[in-house]
Amino acid sequence: MKNDLQQNVHHIPKNHISWDGLTLTDAAVQQILNLIHNNPNMLGLKVTVKKSGCAGFTYLMDKVTSLDNNYLIYERNGAKLFVPSHIMPLIDGTELDYVQEGLNYMFKFNNPQAQYSCGCGESFGI
Repeated sequence: MKNDLQQNVHHIPKNHISWDGLTLTDAAVQQILNLIHNNPNMLGLKVTVKKSGCAGFTYLMDKVTSLDNNYLIYERNGAKLFVPSHIMPLIDGTELDYVQEGLNYMFKFNNPQAQYSCGCGESFGI
């Protein structure tokens, strides 16, 4: 299945070490493409991490409308994830999924770097 989720990396900084990168499930690809379809100025989603919550870190996602050379770009079937290289040690190998939990739909991060998460699921620790 890993072969089905291979990504293209468009930009790798010169001080790059070997990253496994991020992967997108079929559901995540479809949702990102839906978002782009509904907002023609949107190029993809930016994924970042900030210190927050009781476990240490939280994920942030935002629309990307212009290119910035400071990001790694992971792409699958036209759906693009923009990731600042400095957060790769925290999220390397992460799979981004789009899931339904109860009545809610959300992006879900399956991060092999995360060793624990808080009770409410809003933050994770390394």
